[in-house]
Amino acid sequence: MDHNAVTFVATCDLAGQVRGRAMPSDDQAGVLRTGTGWVPANLAISSFGAIAPGHVFGSTGDLRLVPDPATGVDIPADGNRPGMRLYLADQTLPDGEPWPCCPRTFLRHALEELRERTGLEVTASVEHEFMLGGLPRSHPFALQRLRDAEPFGSDLVRLLGQAGLEPENWLPEFGDGQFEITVRPSDALTAADRAVLLRELVHDLARRRGLPVTFAPIPDPAGVGNGVHIHLSLRDAAGRPVLHDPARPGGLSALGARFSAGILRHARALTAWTAPSPVSFLRLTPDRWSTGGVFLAERNREALLRICPTSRIGGGDPATQFNLEYRAADSTANPWLVLAVLVRAGLEGLTRGYDEPVVWPEDTKESDLAEVAALPRSLEEALAALEADDIVRSWFDPRLLATQLSVKRYELAQLEGLDNEARARKVSDVY
Repeated sequence: MDHNAVTFVATCDLAGQVRGRAMPSDDQAGVLRTGTGWVPANLAISSFGAIAPGHVFGSTGDLRLVPDPATGVDIPADGNRPGMRLYLADQTLPDGEPWPCCPRTFLRHALEELRERTGLEVTASVEHEFMLGGLPRSHPFALQRLRDAEPFGSDLVRLLGQAGLEPENWLPEFGDGQFEITVRPSDALTAADRAVLLRELVHDLARRRGLPVTFAPIPDPAGVGNGVHIHLSLRDAAGRPVLHDPARPGGLSALGARFSAGILRHARALTAWTAPSPVSFLRLTPDRWSTGGVFLAERNREALLRICPTSRIGGGDPATQFNLEYRAADSTANPWLVLAVLVRAGLEGLTRGYDEPVVWPEDTKESDLAEVAALPRSLEEALAALEADDIVRSWFDPRLLATQLSVKRYELAQLEGLDNEARARKVSDVY
C-alpha cells in the first residue's frame, strides 16, 4: 500500500490546468481499477476558474477519471505539507468506453492513426521555461542565478528524477529570474504526460519553498516570454530514425519534409491549440526568438519549425539526434492536445501530397524572410483561423471544438478593456 495518505487522480483541461479528485490512499487499488467520478462540464472551466457560459454540456452527464498506473508519481512530505500520490487519468464514459472529448485520449488516437496509416512512431521531448521570483537580480545564463536558486534547483532535479521524468538540463535562461528545464526524449504520450506533471511539480515545490513562479507566456509585454518547445522525431516500425537525409536541404528527409508541410499548411489554426491564451501572441512576434513567421529553417530560433543541430562529438550519430522543434507553444496549452494537433497535421502532410516547404538555410538574412506567412496576431485571429480550416476542425468531436472556442472567447472577454500590461499580469497570476 502506498505510504501517502492521499491519492489525487487528475486530468489536464483546455486551460492547461490540472484538476481532479482526491481520495484516501487506502482506496487506491479500487480507484486504479474503476476510476472516480467526473463531469463533462468540467472541460469548460476557464483559466480564471469560472465555467464558460453557453458551453455544450449543461448540467447533465457523468464520466469516470480512470488513472493510468504508469503515470503515478509521489510528491514527498515536506515540512508541514504531507506527501501524496498523483496519477494522470483518461476521461471515460461510465461504462469504460473512451470519451471523445478527453484530451489524453485524443492524443492516443492521433498516435494510433499515424501508426496504422504510415507505420511511424513519434519520439518527443518538451522543454519548459518559467520565471522564479524572490531571487536577486543576475545576468542572463549566469552561474550566480543558478546558485541563487538553490536549494530549489537541486531539489527540483532530484524530485523530477525520483518521479521518473528523466531531467536532462536545468539552466538559467535569458530573462530576469528565468530558468529552463528539459527532460529526455520518450514516446509522445509519455512526453505529454511528463509535461503535465513537470508543471505541477515545479509549482508544488515553489509553493513549499515560498517562491513565486510563473510559466505564463509573457509576464511583462516589455520583457522576455516563456516558451514551450516541442521536439519531434519519427521512427519506422523497426525503430530506425527516418527524418535525416544528409543529401537533402537541411539534412531533412523527403518524409520529414512532407510531415513538416502539414504543420506549416495548418499552422494558423494549430496556434489556437498550442498558444491559446489572450496574451500568447504578444510573445509570438519577430525579434523575440520565439516565432517570427510560418517557415521551416535550419537552426533559426525565429522559425515556426526549426531543424535542430546535431553533433558528431564523441562519436555522435546525426541520424539518431535529428529532430524538428515546434516553437509556437506555451504553458497555457494542454500538452496532450499540443502533441496531438502536431501529429495530425504532420499526418495530413504525409498523406495529402502537400508541396514540400522551402528549407531556409542557417545563413538566411532577415530580409529574405519578409514574404513568409505570418502567424495570427492575436488569439481572436487564431480562433478564426481554426474555424476556417475544415481539415483541422474535422479532427475533433464537435463538442470538444465548441468547448475550446467558448472557453477561449470567455477568457478573452475577461480581459476586455485592459491594456497589454494588465492583461499579461492577470494571465501570469494564473500560470
